[in-house]
Order: sequence, then structure tokens, then C-alpha cells
Amino acid sequence: MNTSRTTTKTLLASALAALLIAGTGCSSKADGDKPGDSADGVKTGPGVTDDRIRLGALTDLTGPYATLGKSIVQAQQMWADETNAAGGICGRKIEIVVEDHGYDVQKAVTAYADLSADVVALPQVIGSPVVAALIDDIERDNLLTFPQAWAASLLGKDPVQVLGTTYDVDMIAAVDFLTRTKGLKKADTIGHVYFEGDYGANALEGSTWAAKRAGLKIVDQKIKATDTDLSAQVSALREAGVKAVLISAGPAQTASLAGVAASRGLRVPIVSSAPGFAPQLMKTPAAKALEAMLNVVSAAPAVSSELPGVKKMVSAYEKKYPGSPVDSGVLSGYNAAQLLGADLKKACEAGSLAREDVVKTHRSQKNADTGLGTPQDFSDVDRPASVETYVLKPDAKAVGGLVIAEDAHAAPGVEEYLNS
Repeated sequence: MNTSRTTTKTLLASALAALLIAGTGCSSKADGDKPGDSADGVKTGPGVTDDRIRLGALTDLTGPYATLGKSIVQAQQMWADETNAAGGICGRKIEIVVEDHGYDVQKAVTAYADLSADVVALPQVIGSPVVAALIDDIERDNLLTFPQAWAASLLGKDPVQVLGTTYDVDMIAAVDFLTRTKGLKKADTIGHVYFEGDYGANALEGSTWAAKRAGLKIVDQKIKATDTDLSAQVSALREAGVKAVLISAGPAQTASLAGVAASRGLRVPIVSSAPGFAPQLMKTPAAKALEAMLNVVSAAPAVSSELPGVKKMVSAYEKKYPGSPVDSGVLSGYNAAQLLGADLKKACEAGSLAREDVVKTHRSQKNADTGLGTPQDFSDVDRPASVETYVLKPDAKAVGGLVIAEDAHAAPGVEEYLNS
């Protein structure tokens, strides 16, 4: 009887020991999957393996910014191919996973859920409404994200980096440009046509502030992204007696505004936010009106710029994607990819490609310069990375359809506005 009990206890103890050993084996395997156990000793995390760094892109390939989206995707893939040909980053090849949301916020939310678990950063997310819908998830996931959107409402989150200026800063520069070069004076009226949502609302904040400072009046016209005939808006602006018009919308709306205004005798200066122009406009019936009336404010130079970095990028892009237009999206996308590449290299040198350390590395940079425009300061999450704006003008013969009218500079009043 006692022998039987002893045998039973021994068997149970052996079985328990076997379970503990098996459990320890499982635990050891799980520990090996935790950040910090890569073969080269670099701490890793989602989107990073021993031989791969996986990035994500939430873009618009089928909506109102499809042309821009295609350019950004191609430019960033070109950067990835160049980087991989040179040995990759941290001994790892770059892979970019692209999801098309078509400028539909719900599709973007679904796409983010699909790819966010296995990427270390997002070098491209098109659309202020899209980023606004995802921003809490991005912050929770500590996923370094470069929006292809420039609303000031996207500032203030460590992982979310608006590159260059914001829409309001650009519109302050636009009003300054009009008063300096187009003869606008106190008591004159400026029209502002803008998309509903963060993009247009932020642009209107800047124009309204700058107009008040200059003693001008703003007459605003809010439109939807689906509005492509601006005849009604032009009629309202003409009746209001505007001496100039600002537009913060898409290329189709800019073309309609200029074309209709010219045909109806409203030949006044027009200044567009950067997303409102595409080189394809210079092959439309509105081309002559655009050349005569339009300027574009942008944190980036024209792709026709003589900057060595820009010239090198354009040459490589034209060789890799013959027949594709070289537009602002190419420069914007390639610049973002280069900046992210610099972040990843520095993070690797510091011993970690974990998401939180990539974000910290990015925020430590105060003078990031890719040679594709102005240096940027990423250390203050509440400020634009730059306050310097170029003024561009259409030229059908130029690469990208734009040339530089004024080099990058900070408009008077910008610091006062940002500190108010």
C-alpha cells in the first residue's frame, strides 16, 4: 500500500518535471522572439527581422490624389531599391508594403489594421482626414509616421512627423507674397477656396490671421473634394470684388478656378497650397490661365531646381520610371524616405530598431538635411519642422511644370503666429 503511494507520487513528480521542462523550453523560445535577440545583437521589434526591415505606406492610388500617390510610391520604392543595392540598412533589406485607401477614411482604418502589426514605420500616409482618424492608434503603437499631409492639427504627437511647413504657415507666406509683389493693400479683399476638413480649415486659419495682420479681408468658399466645377465660387468671389484668390484644394479644383476665372474676366493673382498643383495641369485648357495667374507656396523646391540632390533624384527617377511625370510627390516621397533611412541608420548604430527607439532617434535630430530643400528640426513636436516656404510658378517647359519664383524664406509674422 505504501509502495503503491510512493510509486504514484514518483510518477506524478516525473510528469510534473517533464511539464516544467517543456514549459521552460517554450518560454526559452518565446524569449528568443523578444526584442533584442537578433543575430547581430541589435534590439528589434515589429517589422524587423535578422534580414529585413519592413515599412508601410497608406496611399491614394484611386482617389483625388491618385497621381500624387503613384509618384510618392514610386519614389519611395526607388529609394528602397537604391538602399538595398548598397547593402540595405543595418545589414537588412528594405521592404515597403503599399495599401491603397483611395482617400476613403474607413478603408484606411482597415488597411492600417492589416499592416501595422508588422512594420516598423510608415514613410507615407496620404490625407489629413486619414491621419486624423489613425493618429490615436499610431501614438498607441509608437509607429513613426510621416504624413503626406501638412495640417497643424497633426502636430503634438511624438510618432507623427509633419515634414516641412504646415498649411497655415504656407498661407501666411502666400498673403505676404501677394502684398509684396501683387500690389494688394489695406482694405483689399482676398478670396480663399478650400477643402472642407483639416487641410482647408488649417489653411484658412493661416490666411485669416495674415489678412488681419495686413489689414485685408478674407472671403472664404468651402468646397468638397468631389467639387470639380468652381463656377459658382468664381461668381461669388467676383461679386465680392476680390483682388486675389487663395486655393487650398486639389489640382482639378485649381484648374477649374483658374480657367473659369480667366474666362469670366476675373484675372487676379491666384496662390495655391502645394497639393493643389500637378504638372498634368499644364496640358489642359487651363494651362495659359495658370501660367498667367498662378503661384504655388511649398515647403519644397520645384523639381526643376538646380539643387544637386534634386537634379540627381530627377535623373534617377526618369531613368527608372520613363514616361512618369516628375512632380512634387516624387520629391516629397523621396525626401521622406531618405529622412526615415537616416533615422533607421542612427537607431541601428545606437543598438536598437525597436519602434520606440526609432521614434526617439528621429526626435533627437535638429538639423536633418537631405539636400532636397531646407534643413528640418524634429526636436519640438508642437512646431512645424520648418517655417521656410518657397514660392513657385507654373512653366509648361520645366520638369514638373514649376520653377522657383522665390527661394525658401520665413515670411514676416510666422514666429509671432506660432507663438500666439
